Amino acid sequence: MHFSKLKYNSIIFIFCCLVSLSSLIAEEFEYKIEKIKGDFNYPWSSVFLPNGDFLVTEMPGKIKLIKGESKEITEIEGVPNVLFRGQGGLSDIALHPDYEINRKIYLSFSFGEKKNNTLRVIVAELEGNKLSKQKIIFEATPYRKTSNHYGARLLFLNDKSLIITSGDGFNYRELAQELDNHYGKIIRVMDDGSIPVDNPFIEKKNALPEIWSFGHRNQQGLAFDKVNNILYSHEHGPRGGDEINVIEPGKNYGWPAITYGIDYNGSIISPFKEKEGMEQPLKYWVPSIAPLDMLFYNGEIFPELNGKILICSAVPGDIRRLSVDGSSVNEDIIFKEIEGRIRSIKSSVKGNLLVLTDGPKGNAYIISR
Repeated sequence: MHFSKLKYNSIIFIFCCLVSLSSLIAEEFEYKIEKIKGDFNYPWSSVFLPNGDFLVTEMPGKIKLIKGESKEITEIEGVPNVLFRGQGGLSDIALHPDYEINRKIYLSFSFGEKKNNTLRVIVAELEGNKLSKQKIIFEATPYRKTSNHYGARLLFLNDKSLIITSGDGFNYRELAQELDNHYGKIIRVMDDGSIPVDNPFIEKKNALPEIWSFGHRNQQGLAFDKVNNILYSHEHGPRGGDEINVIEPGKNYGWPAITYGIDYNGSIISPFKEKEGMEQPLKYWVPSIAPLDMLFYNGEIFPELNGKILICSAVPGDIRRLSVDGSSVNEDIIFKEIEGRIRSIKSSVKGNLLVLTDGPKGNAYIISR
Protein backbone atom coordinates (compact mmCIF):
# COMPACT_ATOMS: atom_id res chain seq x y z
CA MET A 1 0.00 0.00 0.00
CA HIS A 2 2.76 2.42 0.96
CA PHE A 3 4.78 1.38 -2.07
CA SER A 4 1.84 1.91 -4.44
CA LYS A 5 1.16 5.39 -3.04
CA LEU A 6 4.85 6.31 -3.33
CA LYS A 7 4.94 4.98 -6.87
CA TYR A 8 1.77 6.90 -7.74
CA ASN A 9 3.18 10.13 -6.27
CA SER A 10 6.44 9.60 -8.15
CA ILE A 11 4.57 9.20 -11.42
CA ILE A 12 2.60 12.38 -10.74
CA PHE A 13 5.81 14.26 -9.87
CA ILE A 14 7.54 13.09 -13.06
CA PHE A 15 4.47 13.97 -15.11
CA CYS A 16 4.38 17.49 -13.62
CA CYS A 17 8.08 17.93 -14.34
CA LEU A 18 7.55 16.86 -17.93
CA VAL A 19 4.64 19.27 -18.30
CA SER A 20 6.76 22.10 -16.84
CA LEU A 21 9.67 21.17 -19.10
CA SER A 22 7.34 21.00 -22.09
CA SER A 23 6.02 24.49 -21.28
CA LEU A 24 9.55 25.82 -20.97
CA ILE A 25 10.58 24.30 -24.28
CA ALA A 26 7.45 25.66 -25.95
CA GLU A 27 8.50 29.18 -24.98
CA GLU A 28 11.90 28.79 -26.62
CA PHE A 29 12.50 29.18 -30.34
CA GLU A 30 15.28 28.70 -32.83
CA TYR A 31 17.31 31.60 -34.17
CA LYS A 32 20.77 32.48 -35.37
CA ILE A 33 22.82 35.59 -34.65
CA GLU A 34 25.24 37.08 -37.17
CA LYS A 35 27.69 39.75 -36.06
CA ILE A 36 28.45 42.27 -38.79
CA LYS A 37 32.15 42.88 -39.27
CA GLY A 38 33.20 46.45 -38.54
CA ASP A 39 32.88 48.88 -35.66
CA PHE A 40 30.15 51.48 -35.33
CA ASN A 41 30.95 54.75 -33.57
CA TYR A 42 28.21 55.31 -30.98
CA PRO A 43 25.41 53.82 -33.10
CA TRP A 44 21.96 55.10 -32.12
CA SER A 45 19.38 53.67 -34.49
CA SER A 46 18.80 51.81 -37.74
CA VAL A 47 16.22 51.10 -40.40
CA PHE A 48 15.79 48.35 -42.98
CA LEU A 49 15.35 49.38 -46.60
CA PRO A 50 12.82 47.50 -48.77
CA ASN A 51 15.62 45.74 -50.71
CA GLY A 52 17.09 44.21 -47.55
CA ASP A 53 19.91 46.74 -47.09
CA PHE A 54 19.88 48.79 -43.90
CA LEU A 55 21.05 52.13 -42.57
CA VAL A 56 22.70 52.77 -39.20
CA THR A 57 23.02 56.22 -37.60
CA GLU A 58 26.10 57.14 -35.57
CA MET A 59 25.86 59.93 -33.02
CA PRO A 60 28.91 61.92 -34.24
CA GLY A 61 27.00 62.52 -37.48
CA LYS A 62 27.40 59.64 -39.91
CA ILE A 63 25.02 57.19 -41.56
CA LYS A 64 26.33 53.79 -42.64
CA LEU A 65 24.71 51.80 -45.45
CA ILE A 66 25.12 48.04 -45.02
CA LYS A 67 24.34 45.74 -47.93
CA GLY A 68 21.92 43.00 -46.99
CA GLU A 69 23.77 40.15 -48.71
CA SER A 70 27.47 41.07 -48.66
CA LYS A 71 27.31 43.24 -45.49
CA GLU A 72 29.59 45.71 -47.29
CA ILE A 73 29.59 49.06 -45.48
CA THR A 74 29.60 52.48 -47.16
CA GLU A 75 28.88 55.99 -45.86
CA ILE A 76 25.94 58.14 -46.88
CA GLU A 77 26.87 61.63 -48.05
CA GLY A 78 25.04 64.85 -47.26
CA VAL A 79 24.31 64.14 -43.59
CA PRO A 80 23.46 67.42 -41.79
CA ASN A 81 25.77 68.89 -39.16
CA VAL A 82 24.88 67.80 -35.64
CA LEU A 83 25.86 68.74 -32.10
CA PHE A 84 27.66 65.66 -30.77
CA ARG A 85 27.83 66.34 -27.07
CA GLY A 86 26.54 64.61 -23.93
CA GLN A 87 23.49 62.64 -25.00
CA GLY A 88 23.17 64.65 -28.18
CA GLY A 89 24.10 63.83 -31.74
CA LEU A 90 22.58 62.15 -34.77
CA SER A 91 19.77 60.03 -33.38
CA ASP A 92 16.82 58.32 -35.04
CA ILE A 93 16.09 57.44 -38.65
CA ALA A 94 12.74 56.48 -40.17
CA LEU A 95 11.42 55.78 -43.65
CA HIS A 96 8.34 57.49 -45.02
CA PRO A 97 5.49 54.95 -45.33
CA ASP A 98 5.66 55.52 -49.11
CA TYR A 99 9.45 55.32 -49.25
CA GLU A 100 9.50 53.08 -52.31
CA ILE A 101 7.75 55.86 -54.22
CA ASN A 102 9.22 59.07 -52.75
CA ARG A 103 12.58 57.89 -51.25
CA LYS A 104 11.99 60.12 -48.19
CA ILE A 105 13.97 59.55 -44.99
CA TYR A 106 13.48 61.30 -41.64
CA LEU A 107 16.31 62.11 -39.22
CA SER A 108 16.34 63.47 -35.67
CA PHE A 109 19.41 65.10 -34.14
CA SER A 110 20.62 67.73 -31.71
CA PHE A 111 21.51 71.00 -33.38
CA GLY A 112 23.20 74.21 -32.27
CA GLU A 113 25.94 75.05 -29.79
CA LYS A 114 27.02 73.87 -26.35
CA LYS A 115 24.85 76.34 -24.42
CA ASN A 116 22.22 76.98 -27.08
CA ASN A 117 20.86 73.91 -28.82
CA THR A 118 17.72 71.91 -29.54
CA LEU A 119 16.16 68.82 -31.09
CA ARG A 120 15.64 69.07 -34.84
CA VAL A 121 13.89 66.75 -37.30
CA ILE A 122 14.41 66.88 -41.06
CA VAL A 123 13.14 65.04 -44.11
CA ALA A 124 15.44 64.30 -47.04
CA GLU A 125 15.51 62.12 -50.14
CA LEU A 126 17.98 59.28 -50.48
CA GLU A 127 19.42 59.33 -53.99
CA GLY A 128 21.96 56.55 -54.31
CA ASN A 129 24.36 57.13 -51.42
CA LYS A 130 23.50 60.79 -50.89
CA LEU A 131 20.85 62.78 -49.01
CA SER A 132 19.28 65.63 -50.96
CA LYS A 133 16.34 68.06 -50.77
CA GLN A 134 16.62 68.44 -47.01
CA LYS A 135 13.86 70.28 -45.17
CA ILE A 136 13.37 71.03 -41.46
CA ILE A 137 9.92 69.82 -40.34
CA PHE A 138 10.25 70.22 -36.56
CA GLU A 139 12.44 72.11 -34.12
CA ALA A 140 11.87 71.96 -30.36
CA THR A 141 11.43 75.27 -28.56
CA PRO A 142 12.78 76.95 -26.59
CA TYR A 143 16.47 76.18 -27.12
CA ARG A 144 18.27 74.73 -24.11
CA LYS A 145 21.64 75.11 -22.37
CA THR A 146 21.96 71.38 -21.67
CA SER A 147 22.94 68.41 -23.83
CA ASN A 148 20.77 65.76 -22.18
CA HIS A 149 17.30 64.27 -22.51
CA TYR A 150 16.44 64.96 -26.14
CA GLY A 151 14.06 62.02 -26.59
CA ALA A 152 14.49 62.06 -30.39
CA ARG A 153 12.56 58.90 -31.31
CA LEU A 154 10.53 58.87 -34.55
CA LEU A 155 7.58 56.69 -35.61
CA PHE A 156 4.86 56.85 -38.26
CA LEU A 157 1.23 56.05 -37.44
CA ASN A 158 -1.29 54.41 -39.77
CA ASP A 159 -2.48 57.78 -41.08
CA LYS A 160 1.11 58.67 -42.08
CA SER A 161 1.43 61.28 -39.33
CA LEU A 162 4.80 61.37 -37.58
CA ILE A 163 5.29 60.93 -33.83
CA ILE A 164 8.36 62.63 -32.30
CA THR A 165 9.50 62.32 -28.70
CA SER A 166 10.98 65.44 -27.12
CA GLY A 167 12.68 65.00 -23.72
CA ASP A 168 12.62 67.35 -20.75
CA GLY A 169 16.16 68.70 -21.25
CA PHE A 170 17.19 67.42 -17.79
CA ASN A 171 17.25 70.86 -16.12
CA TYR A 172 13.79 71.86 -17.34
CA ARG A 173 11.61 69.11 -15.90
CA GLU A 174 8.96 71.42 -14.43
CA LEU A 175 8.19 72.62 -17.95
CA ALA A 176 7.01 69.11 -18.88
CA GLN A 177 3.69 70.07 -17.24
CA GLU A 178 3.27 73.23 -19.32
CA LEU A 179 1.83 73.26 -22.86
CA ASP A 180 3.68 76.33 -24.18
CA ASN A 181 6.96 74.48 -24.83
CA HIS A 182 8.28 71.17 -26.16
CA TYR A 183 10.06 69.92 -23.03
CA GLY A 184 8.79 66.48 -21.96
CA LYS A 185 6.29 66.15 -24.79
CA ILE A 186 5.26 63.74 -27.49
CA ILE A 187 4.72 65.59 -30.76
CA ARG A 188 2.52 64.70 -33.73
CA VAL A 189 2.94 66.35 -37.13
CA MET A 190 2.15 65.36 -40.69
CA ASP A 191 4.92 64.09 -42.97
CA ASP A 192 5.61 67.65 -44.18
CA GLY A 193 5.66 69.15 -40.68
CA SER A 194 2.17 70.61 -40.83
CA ILE A 195 -0.19 70.28 -37.85
CA PRO A 196 -2.89 67.57 -37.97
CA VAL A 197 -6.33 69.11 -37.56
CA ASP A 198 -7.33 66.52 -34.94
CA ASN A 199 -4.44 67.13 -32.53
CA PRO A 200 -5.79 67.47 -28.95
CA PHE A 201 -4.56 70.99 -28.14
CA ILE A 202 -5.05 72.64 -31.51
CA GLU A 203 -7.76 74.97 -30.15
CA LYS A 204 -6.38 75.42 -26.63
CA LYS A 205 -5.13 78.92 -25.88
CA ASN A 206 -1.37 79.24 -25.27
CA ALA A 207 -0.81 75.55 -26.09
CA LEU A 208 1.47 74.41 -28.91
CA PRO A 209 -0.81 72.67 -31.42
CA GLU A 210 1.70 69.95 -32.33
CA ILE A 211 1.68 68.49 -28.78
CA TRP A 212 0.12 65.00 -28.60
CA SER A 213 0.79 64.20 -24.91
CA PHE A 214 2.80 65.72 -22.05
CA GLY A 215 4.35 65.05 -18.66
CA HIS A 216 7.23 62.93 -19.97
CA ARG A 217 10.91 62.74 -18.97
CA ASN A 218 13.22 61.23 -21.60
CA GLN A 219 11.28 59.01 -23.99
CA GLN A 220 13.71 57.05 -26.15
CA GLY A 221 11.36 54.26 -27.19
CA LEU A 222 8.24 54.12 -29.36
CA ALA A 223 6.33 51.05 -30.51
CA PHE A 224 3.11 50.82 -32.51
CA ASP A 225 0.54 48.04 -32.72
CA LYS A 226 -0.76 48.78 -36.22
CA VAL A 227 -3.64 46.32 -36.05
CA ASN A 228 -5.14 47.69 -32.84
CA ASN A 229 -3.85 51.25 -33.34
CA ILE A 230 -2.07 51.34 -29.96
CA LEU A 231 0.97 53.57 -29.41
CA TYR A 232 3.46 52.67 -26.69
CA SER A 233 6.32 54.77 -25.33
CA HIS A 234 8.95 54.09 -22.72
CA GLU A 235 10.98 56.67 -20.86
CA HIS A 236 13.89 56.83 -18.47
CA GLY A 237 13.12 57.57 -14.86
CA PRO A 238 15.76 59.17 -12.62
CA ARG A 239 16.99 56.59 -10.04
CA GLY A 240 14.27 54.04 -10.63
CA GLY A 241 10.91 54.76 -12.18
CA ASP A 242 11.57 53.83 -15.81
CA GLU A 243 8.14 53.50 -17.44
CA ILE A 244 6.26 52.07 -20.37
CA ASN A 245 3.02 53.85 -21.20
CA VAL A 246 0.11 53.52 -23.58
CA ILE A 247 0.03 56.92 -25.25
CA GLU A 248 -3.31 58.60 -25.87
CA PRO A 249 -3.87 62.11 -27.24
CA GLY A 250 -4.12 64.91 -24.72
CA LYS A 251 -3.15 62.80 -21.72
CA ASN A 252 -0.79 63.90 -18.93
CA TYR A 253 1.77 61.24 -17.96
CA GLY A 254 2.73 62.93 -14.73
CA TRP A 255 6.42 63.83 -14.80
CA PRO A 256 7.68 65.34 -12.53
CA ALA A 257 4.52 65.69 -10.41
CA ILE A 258 4.33 61.92 -9.95
CA THR A 259 7.13 59.38 -10.26
CA TYR A 260 8.26 55.99 -8.98
CA GLY A 261 11.88 57.17 -8.91
CA ILE A 262 14.03 59.45 -6.79
CA ASP A 263 16.68 61.97 -7.83
CA TYR A 264 20.25 60.89 -8.52
CA ASN A 265 21.44 62.38 -5.23
CA GLY A 266 18.79 60.44 -3.31
CA SER A 267 16.46 63.39 -2.76
CA ILE A 268 12.71 63.19 -3.31
CA ILE A 269 11.48 64.58 -6.63
CA SER A 270 7.83 64.17 -5.69
CA PRO A 271 6.15 62.48 -2.71
CA PHE A 272 3.36 61.34 -5.04
CA LYS A 273 3.14 58.25 -7.21
CA GLU A 274 -0.31 59.05 -8.51
CA LYS A 275 -2.60 62.04 -8.89
CA GLU A 276 -6.02 62.63 -10.35
CA GLY A 277 -5.83 63.52 -14.03
CA MET A 278 -2.42 61.89 -14.51
CA GLU A 279 -1.86 58.54 -16.19
CA GLN A 280 -0.33 55.50 -14.52
CA PRO A 281 2.34 53.54 -16.41
CA LEU A 282 1.52 50.17 -17.91
CA LYS A 283 4.66 48.97 -16.13
CA TYR A 284 7.54 50.59 -14.24
CA TRP A 285 10.98 49.39 -13.19
CA VAL A 286 12.71 49.91 -9.83
CA PRO A 287 15.68 49.76 -10.00
CA SER A 288 16.09 51.22 -13.47
CA ILE A 289 16.83 49.16 -16.57
CA ALA A 290 17.60 52.25 -18.73
CA PRO A 291 15.35 51.36 -21.70
CA LEU A 292 16.83 52.63 -24.96
CA ASP A 293 14.55 51.39 -27.75
CA MET A 294 11.62 49.09 -28.44
CA LEU A 295 9.38 47.68 -31.14
CA PHE A 296 6.05 45.91 -31.47
CA TYR A 297 6.85 42.69 -33.30
CA ASN A 298 4.69 41.56 -36.20
CA GLY A 299 6.72 39.44 -38.62
CA GLU A 300 6.71 36.04 -40.25
CA ILE A 301 10.27 35.07 -39.24
CA PHE A 302 9.48 34.66 -35.53
CA PRO A 303 5.78 33.87 -35.04
CA GLU A 304 6.65 33.21 -31.38
CA LEU A 305 7.21 36.94 -30.98
CA ASN A 306 4.10 38.19 -32.75
CA GLY A 307 2.13 40.64 -30.65
CA LYS A 308 5.01 41.07 -28.20
CA ILE A 309 6.88 44.24 -27.30
CA LEU A 310 10.66 43.91 -27.49
CA ILE A 311 12.64 46.34 -25.31
CA CYS A 312 16.40 46.78 -25.26
CA SER A 313 18.07 48.17 -22.16
CA ALA A 314 21.43 49.51 -21.06
CA VAL A 315 21.32 48.21 -17.47
CA PRO A 316 22.32 45.49 -17.10
CA GLY A 317 22.16 45.26 -20.89
CA ASP A 318 19.57 42.90 -22.35
CA ILE A 319 16.61 42.39 -24.68
CA ARG A 320 13.26 41.86 -23.00
CA ARG A 321 10.06 40.34 -24.36
CA LEU A 322 6.92 41.89 -22.90
CA SER A 323 3.54 40.19 -23.17
CA VAL A 324 0.70 42.63 -22.54
CA ASP A 325 -2.73 41.35 -21.50
CA GLY A 326 -4.88 44.31 -20.55
CA SER A 327 -3.14 45.92 -17.59
CA SER A 328 -1.00 42.83 -16.93
CA VAL A 329 2.55 42.68 -18.31
CA ASN A 330 4.80 39.62 -18.23
CA GLU A 331 8.45 39.94 -19.16
CA ASP A 332 11.39 37.67 -19.86
CA ILE A 333 14.89 38.07 -21.31
CA ILE A 334 15.70 36.69 -24.78
CA PHE A 335 18.73 36.63 -27.11
CA LYS A 336 21.04 36.44 -24.09
CA GLU A 337 24.10 35.90 -26.29
CA ILE A 338 24.16 39.63 -27.07
CA GLU A 339 25.78 41.51 -24.20
CA GLY A 340 26.52 45.14 -23.38
CA ARG A 341 24.45 48.30 -23.53
CA ILE A 342 21.79 47.39 -26.09
CA ARG A 343 21.13 50.64 -27.92
CA SER A 344 18.60 49.70 -30.59
CA ILE A 345 16.37 46.93 -31.93
CA LYS A 346 14.58 47.11 -35.28
CA SER A 347 12.68 44.70 -37.51
CA SER A 348 12.65 44.16 -41.26
CA VAL A 349 9.35 43.80 -43.10
CA LYS A 350 9.62 40.00 -42.85
CA GLY A 351 10.73 40.12 -39.23
CA ASN A 352 14.50 39.70 -39.12
CA LEU A 353 15.92 41.77 -36.27
CA LEU A 354 18.82 44.23 -36.22
CA VAL A 355 20.36 44.90 -32.81
CA LEU A 356 22.95 47.60 -32.04
CA THR A 357 25.18 47.85 -28.99
CA ASP A 358 26.33 51.22 -27.70
CA GLY A 359 29.80 52.77 -27.49
CA PRO A 360 32.72 54.03 -29.61
CA LYS A 361 33.15 50.48 -30.92
CA GLY A 362 29.53 49.42 -31.03
CA ASN A 363 28.41 46.26 -32.78
CA ALA A 364 25.56 45.32 -35.09
CA TYR A 365 23.87 41.91 -35.07
CA ILE A 366 21.32 40.34 -37.41
CA ILE A 367 18.95 37.85 -35.76
CA SER A 368 17.23 35.47 -38.18
CA ARG A 369 16.19 31.82 -38.59
